[in-house]
Amino acid sequence: MSFVEPYTVSVPDSELARLATKLSAACFPDELEESGWDYGAPLADVKRLTAYWRDQFDWREVESKINQLPNYKVQIQAEGFESLNIHFIHQKSKVVDAVPLLFCHGWPGNFLEAVKLLPLLAKSGSGKSSPAFHIVAPSIPGFGFSEGTKKKGFGLAQYAETCHKLMQKLGYEQYVTQGGDWGCMITRTMGKLYPESCLASHINLPRGMKPSFSSNPILAIQHLFTPYSQKEKRGLGRTQWFLQEGSGYRVLQATKPQTLGYALADSPVGLLAWVYEKLHDWTDDYEWTPEEILTWVSIYWFSTAGVAAAQRIYYEATHPSPDGVHRTMTEQYIPHVKLGLAYFPMEISSLPRTWGRTLGPVVFESEHDKGGHFAATERPDAIADDLQKMFGKGGPAYEVVPGRNGYDLTAKL
Repeated sequence: MSFVEPYTVSVPDSELARLATKLSAACFPDELEESGWDYGAPLADVKRLTAYWRDQFDWREVESKINQLPNYKVQIQAEGFESLNIHFIHQKSKVVDAVPLLFCHGWPGNFLEAVKLLPLLAKSGSGKSSPAFHIVAPSIPGFGFSEGTKKKGFGLAQYAETCHKLMQKLGYEQYVTQGGDWGCMITRTMGKLYPESCLASHINLPRGMKPSFSSNPILAIQHLFTPYSQKEKRGLGRTQWFLQEGSGYRVLQATKPQTLGYALADSPVGLLAWVYEKLHDWTDDYEWTPEEILTWVSIYWFSTAGVAAAQRIYYEATHPSPDGVHRTMTEQYIPHVKLGLAYFPMEISSLPRTWGRTLGPVVFESEHDKGGHFAATERPDAIADDLQKMFGKGGPAYEVVPGRNGYDLTAKL
């Protein structure tokens, strides 16, 4: 039996020295005149960030801040695979009956996406205030400071199994989830495979299907007679832009992740440009600081499983075993799990609301005027507000977890 143990991030000095050597020896490509962002990350930006990474960025200072968080590790084994050491943040609220919430990140994100939510969600819970949450934010397998598998076939079902078993090990037999990007698909898979435990999910990348009369007749009628709003039309335009101009990375990572891995594992500048482009293109004018950008990139560079591991989820989710889960399954109706949908204008895929309602029993929807793909980082206030409204008193998922409604019932009103 494995036990939950405190964890301290400590990158070896040798790895810091290797990074410094590579950054000092970096070679850059040329660039076409006045190309801006049309061809990818601009040369001037990448040179500036590389110089900052080499001369000013202090990983030890970042490491110290990360180690102030409640970091833990535990061994978890998905069926048919080796046991993996899984890193996670676990912030327990002082409210004993706080709602257990699994926060699940994606690519090119990491567990730190949950950090801005921690102070917003843990300290409420008394009287008529908003509900409190126990927050669990893992580095999903192969990412950050979690180990990754050495076997083929570790797909969405195994990511879901790992996250589910993590919540069980922490004593949360029943829980709710929040996620975007792969976090959306992983938590959706949890709802499909473990509906008796994963009781409700809030997602900020709703990717439903156009309602059809064969599967969603009522929604199909609504869709037929309800014109798209201006926000929905802009969302469809954003989605089309992503498919035509912004999704090349996905094809590479879903088909030949190993080949790409050689470039990313050998070149920190290549990794920086690969991630930085997404941070720029997928957000809503969010002002990334050099510290934020390089912290995210460094977590991939120093990752326990190695830089190449994080790309493999794209392959496995589109090449599942016969009894596995394909990513398209997460875009279909999943019953029993109460669902909350959050829409942000600069999300990479923003579909009409009737499409989102084909995903399951939708009980909560929100539309936000600003924000993009990394909602918990860009708009932690919006994500926290959604969760408090969805799971708070009077909300559609209030008391969805028996005995854990998020409130201190002994507190004075």
